[in-house]
Amino acid sequence: MAKVMTINSGSSSLKFKLYEMPEEKVLAAGNCERIGLADGIFTIKYDGKKEQTFPTFKNHEDAAKTVVNAFIEKGIIKSFDEIKAAGHRIVQGGKYFSKSAMFDEDTEEKIRSLIPLAPLHNAAHLTCFKAFKEVLPNCPMIAVFDTAFHQTMEEEDYTFAIPYELTEKYDIRRYGAHGTSHKYLAQEAMKYLQGVEHPRIISCHIGSGASITAIKDGKCVATSMGLTPLGGIMMGTRTGDMDPSVFNYVVQVTGKSAEEVYQMFNKKSGFLGVGGSSDSRDILAGVDKGDKRCILANKIFNRRIADFIGQYYVRLGGCDLLIFSAGIGENEPRTRRDVCKLIGEAFGVKIDEELNYTIHGKECLISTPDSKIKVVIIPTDEEVMIARDAYEMCIQK
Repeated sequence: MAKVMTINSGSSSLKFKLYEMPEEKVLAAGNCERIGLADGIFTIKYDGKKEQTFPTFKNHEDAAKTVVNAFIEKGIIKSFDEIKAAGHRIVQGGKYFSKSAMFDEDTEEKIRSLIPLAPLHNAAHLTCFKAFKEVLPNCPMIAVFDTAFHQTMEEEDYTFAIPYELTEKYDIRRYGAHGTSHKYLAQEAMKYLQGVEHPRIISCHIGSGASITAIKDGKCVATSMGLTPLGGIMMGTRTGDMDPSVFNYVVQVTGKSAEEVYQMFNKKSGFLGVGGSSDSRDILAGVDKGDKRCILANKIFNRRIADFIGQYYVRLGGCDLLIFSAGIGENEPRTRRDVCKLIGEAFGVKIDEELNYTIHGKECLISTPDSKIKVVIIPTDEEVMIARDAYEMCIQK
């Protein structure tokens, strides 16, 4: 047995879990919020308890110290040396990483070079890595990349139709995101595909950020997000795919700079731009009240998901299993129902609507026996995938 920590950092936050491996037992989990601000929030769950305090986190190192010191103070561990490995979620691994990697100077430099593709995420990940390295200097650390699972795409699936010298010189291509989640879902899905020789899966990670991935024989064939997480389906605040000329036209008619419009498409579009709120729950509440913008936003969202499922059905040559996961996919029966209705006639998809409405955040097969494609809800678990990689690379060598 060995204790392994997982770390998922943002520019002002730090989520963590401590596992007993290989049993994958969660010993502690929590979050440091509002790092760098006066009114921080520290939440930790352990032994069936949930405790919250309000310290001031000056920086990520301060937050890292708070976390590991809490492990000692609350008797979760007796010594820092009990933590045998730590895995860090890294959003963008570019062309360099097709699997997780030990954190060394080369890994760190490559992650730094990719900051322009994920400016908020990669910079924060490096800051957090340095913070934990200071606090746990003897603990080996690995980088687990959101983009790694998608490195199996073929060239025609990831190359954009722009001047090829730009593709070559600047590594402009489809990288995708949520790869750790899609990989987990693909592995968990195999229990529903016993006896299928070459399983074909369409995995829908649908939350405030959303992506859809086509998977064959456990490998990514295609994914919806692009160079950055702005591509693909409409999301909470992101546009998803659209005619590229919209960008230039908005610059012209508004007088805003390219950077301002880019930020608008990232942070003020999607559900927020069309329906007035980035939260799908608010949008659906508006649908129930007859709000025309909310109805439109909901229809666009469902239609885009259905469009990608149809595209990937063709790309895979069929589909054996359709997965719904992440915040909306796991918890919103109306979205699952509406998407399945949109694809039902074309692909023979049928779900048990009564069962669908009773399931929230739990794994369940919701398709009927006569559905031509199995439909399943699988709650995602990116952290356990990070813990598995850290354990295998640092301990189970």
